[in-house]
Amino acid sequence: MDTGTHIVMGLALAGISTLDPVVAESSAATTSVMIGVVVGSQIPDIDTILKLKNNAVYIRNHRGITHSIPAVLLWPIALTALIYPFFPETNLLHLWLWTFLAVFLHVFVDIFNAYGTQALRPFSSKWVALGVINTFDPYIFGIHIIGLIIWAFGANPGYTFIYIYGLLIAYYFLRFRARHKVYKEIKTMIPDATEIIIAPTMKFSQWRIAVMNKHQFFVGRAENNQVQILDQFNRVPVPETPVLNAAKKDKNLSAFLSFSPVYRWEIDEYDEYYEVRFIDLRYRSNDYYPFVAVVQLDPQFNIITSYTGWIFSEEKLRKKLEIIPN
Repeated sequence: MDTGTHIVMGLALAGISTLDPVVAESSAATTSVMIGVVVGSQIPDIDTILKLKNNAVYIRNHRGITHSIPAVLLWPIALTALIYPFFPETNLLHLWLWTFLAVFLHVFVDIFNAYGTQALRPFSSKWVALGVINTFDPYIFGIHIIGLIIWAFGANPGYTFIYIYGLLIAYYFLRFRARHKVYKEIKTMIPDATEIIIAPTMKFSQWRIAVMNKHQFFVGRAENNQVQILDQFNRVPVPETPVLNAAKKDKNLSAFLSFSPVYRWEIDEYDEYYEVRFIDLRYRSNDYYPFVAVVQLDPQFNIITSYTGWIFSEEKLRKKLEIIPN
């Protein structure tokens, strides 16, 4: 989920913690647990700071080790160790339990996004992405805001958010049901599909679709359970050529390939350099594919410059590459 949603979910969990008699028995216990819950609901995303280094490092590591099984166990211990000295009269066990719940909830809800997490590390490095909830879901965020407003007007926060979370559980079931209907429709249209990726959008009834069979890629969208194929591409294996072999050694392209399961590739040859471009097919938006990796190499196959990330115009891409377009 996005940062804003994690924040409001942390506040909601802080409200629910007031139902714990041990937490409610003293102001020190209440304050310490609320700090632990709010910080714990954010701490797995500390790896966002990697974006300051470069996109390649960020793509390779975001929602990786910080969302793993060891991290889910260690974050609450570390936060409890930091908070407890300031509130020695609080109950240590309950402080740890609520902080652990906040960290676990953060990682758990991220699994439902299309981006996913490596939540099974160290047992598996596979990305767990159920593709049911958009990274920012206005319904989930909105109902949390309503709950916080009700709390501000004096309602019991614990019972308020218990009721809201009951509604959210029902909402998640509805999202699974809606996604399954889209999946069935795709299987009817493309019965020989070998992989189907269905990504949610901010709109309840709209989904992005990327499908592959042995010979083709299909890119489309679904709205109200109606599937529309917008683009089709032949699947062309990446050949073993000097240009491509050299490009694959680039850190940006390597990061892209570690993250993207469905892509096509292009090579352009200019007078002074080659340009290799890999295009992720999962994020089609307004007839454009914004998530790419581009590598430029000189005639001797030395890397000149490269980029991976989100680009919504060719002009911005050229600026990132710092190459005057031909």
